[in-house]
Amino acid sequence: MRVDKRRMCPHCRAFVTTSDKVCPYCDAAIGPRAIDVRKPDDIAGGLIPHARFVTMLLMVVNSGLFAATVIYSMNRGNSGAVTNVDPLTLVLFGGKFTRLIFGNGEYWRLVTAGFLHAGIIHFGMNSWVLYDLGANVEEAFGSARMIAIYFVSTVLGFLASSWWSQAPSVGASAGLFGLIGAMIAYGMQHQTLMGQMIKTHYSRWAMYGLIIGLLGFLPIDNAAHIGGLAGGFGVAWLAGVPMSAHPRELTWTYISYLCVGLTLVSFVMAGLRFVAATSGG
Repeated sequence: MRVDKRRMCPHCRAFVTTSDKVCPYCDAAIGPRAIDVRKPDDIAGGLIPHARFVTMLLMVVNSGLFAATVIYSMNRGNSGAVTNVDPLTLVLFGGKFTRLIFGNGEYWRLVTAGFLHAGIIHFGMNSWVLYDLGANVEEAFGSARMIAIYFVSTVLGFLASSWWSQAPSVGASAGLFGLIGAMIAYGMQHQTLMGQMIKTHYSRWAMYGLIIGLLGFLPIDNAAHIGGLAGGFGVAWLAGVPMSAHPRELTWTYISYLCVGLTLVSFVMAGLRFVAATSGG
């Protein structure tokens, strides 16, 4: 089969070959075709966001923990665990519970609570937002800053929730609001038309999310959302975007290592607490 090597000059609309760098008719420079510069990780022509490593890793961890809590809840006699994991299971797996955080010093719950979900709808909605929003934040700020933003937002979100309410709480939305706050900061720091559009777009995300929570139609942890939004905005404002060969890039790499390390320690503590609680210790 013969491949057609013709293309149209974007300036004079004459037909040229794909190997032409300058149009032989109007002498205008011809750039590469869109298909040749398209990123290989685009999915469905860009309709589905780029899949980034940290974003996908977070989704894998969330998925594994959701499956584990559903199975455990079912084994405890909760036949509707897929749609509604029982509160005791969530607390056993590391959910936010104010009395245990401030009374027993279990501050690791401020981290682990952000990886748990109360049901399939809760999990599904947060997963979709994370897949979409996480890809944008990771592309704008890089993996190291993305980790720091998500970690700090989750901790501050559940810290605010613990101060505000005694009720158990779980979910990735504290971290997700942190990612929204990061994109608002990104738009504010870039004094361009594109920056203004980014700030406006994500400010609407934040506003809609907070309004839905304040209306009270759904059991939403508004304090966690506000704390996460503030945390993400603050970290992103301080961090800025990656700059190649800049000394502070190594600093953010170390900060990301610290955040990952603290997350792993938190899950180890949660595992030890789970074993002690379920074994009668």
